[in-house]
Amino acid sequence: MEKKVIIVGAGLVGSLWAIYMQKVGCQVVIYERRSDIRKAEISAGKSINLALSERGWNSLKAAGVEKEIEKIAIPMSGRIMHSVEGDLTYQAYGKKNEAIYSVSRGHLNAIMINLAESKGNTKIHFQHQCLDANLEKGHITLKNLNTQEVFEDKADVIFAADGAFSAVRYNSMQKVDRFNFSQFYIEDGYKELLLPADKNGNYKIEKNALHIWPRGRFMLIALPNEDGSFTCTLFMPFENDKYAFKQLDSDDKIENFIKKVFPDFYEMIPNLIDNWHQNPLSSMSITRCFPWTVGKFALMGDSAHSTVPFYGQGMNAGFEDCFVMWELFNKHKDWDKTFKEYQEIRKPDGDALQDLSLDNYYVMRDHVADEKFLLQKKIEAKIHERHPNKWIPLYSQVSFSNIRYSDAYKQGKVQEEIMRKVMSSPTIEKTWDSKEVENQILSMI
Repeated sequence: MEKKVIIVGAGLVGSLWAIYMQKVGCQVVIYERRSDIRKAEISAGKSINLALSERGWNSLKAAGVEKEIEKIAIPMSGRIMHSVEGDLTYQAYGKKNEAIYSVSRGHLNAIMINLAESKGNTKIHFQHQCLDANLEKGHITLKNLNTQEVFEDKADVIFAADGAFSAVRYNSMQKVDRFNFSQFYIEDGYKELLLPADKNGNYKIEKNALHIWPRGRFMLIALPNEDGSFTCTLFMPFENDKYAFKQLDSDDKIENFIKKVFPDFYEMIPNLIDNWHQNPLSSMSITRCFPWTVGKFALMGDSAHSTVPFYGQGMNAGFEDCFVMWELFNKHKDWDKTFKEYQEIRKPDGDALQDLSLDNYYVMRDHVADEKFLLQKKIEAKIHERHPNKWIPLYSQVSFSNIRYSDAYKQGKVQEEIMRKVMSSPTIEKTWDSKEVENQILSMI
C-alpha cells in the first residue's frame, strides 16, 4: 500500500522534502498556514535574500532539481567592503571558481512549490493552521482558515518544516516530558531596503559580489537580484548604542543617519524615506531544542535549529536536513531507526551552525574592514592553495564543502589559535609570504 506522509509547512524545506518523498512513491500531503506565495506579487525587498552554497546545491542535486534553481541564482565570488570614505576592498570567498549564489526567497519558494506539485503525488493545502498533534499515533488537528472548519488527518509519518515558530513543536512537542527548548534573541534587528537598477536597468554596483558597509557595531549588506536591483539589509542594535533603531524616530534622523554613515549608498538610493517605511523592523533569534523526533513526528529546518543569518547557512542547513534524512532512510528502510540516527547526527551540527552564525556576525561587522584580518585571510588562502589537504579555511569548510558543521566548528577553533600565534609576530606584514611563516603554520597543524 502506498505510504502517506504529511508535511507541515510549504516553505523551502517542506517543498524540497516533498520532492524527496515522492522519489519513494509516497503520497504526500502538505499543510501550509499562509496563502499561496505564487499568487502574491513577489517583491525583492520583502525578506532577506538567501545565499545558496555547496550544501544546498548538493541537496538539490540529490533531489534532481538543481537545474531549475540555477536559472535564478546569481554567483557572488567574494565580498566588497565599502568604507565611509567610499573606498572599496575586495575579498574572495574561496578559490578561483568558488562562489555563493544570491537567490530571492520568494522566487525560490514559488519554484520549489511548483516542483513539489509536478514531481508526483503531492497535494498542498494552503491557509490550513496546525492546532494540535498526537505524536504517537501520527494524527494532526488542523483548521481551514477559509471555512473555519476544524478537522483531523493522519499519516504514517509527519514532518514539521514550519519554521522557527513551529506550530507542531509549540502545540505538541514542547508539552512532552523532558523536551528541552530555548529561544535567544540577539540585541540587533534588521531593516530591509531596495536599491533599484539604474534608469537603463543595470546594476549600480558590482553584480557578482556581496556588498558590505561594515561600521563596527552595525552594518549594511546588499545582495543582487535578477532585475538589476539589490536587496539591502541594515543590521543594527535596537537600543543602547550610539547608533540604534530606536533613536531613528523621525524621517530627518533616518535621512541624516544614512547620509552620514553610508554616504555612497545614500547617493545611489532614491526615495530613501518611502523605501525605509516599506518593510518592518524585524528581530532575530536562535532556537534550540531536543529531541527533534517524537513518535511519528520529526522536526526539520528552522523548526529544529533556527539561527541568525550571518553565515548565510539557514536554508542550506535545512536542505541538508533533507539530504541526511534521505540518506538515512535509504540506509535503514525504517522510520524509527532513521529518526533516531537523524537527530543524533544533526543536533550537534545544528548547534555548531548557530555558534558559527553568531561568530560570523562579529567577523562581518567588526573585522572585514580591518587590514590585519584581511592579511590573515590572505595567508590562510595561500596555505590552502599550497596544502589543500592540510588546511581548509573555516569559511570554505562551511560554504564550499559538505564537512559536518560540528567538525568545521572544531577545526576552525584550532586554526584560529594557530593564526593568532602567527599574526602576533611584529613583522608579519613584511614576512607573511615567506617560507618561514608557511613552515611555522605547517609545524602547528
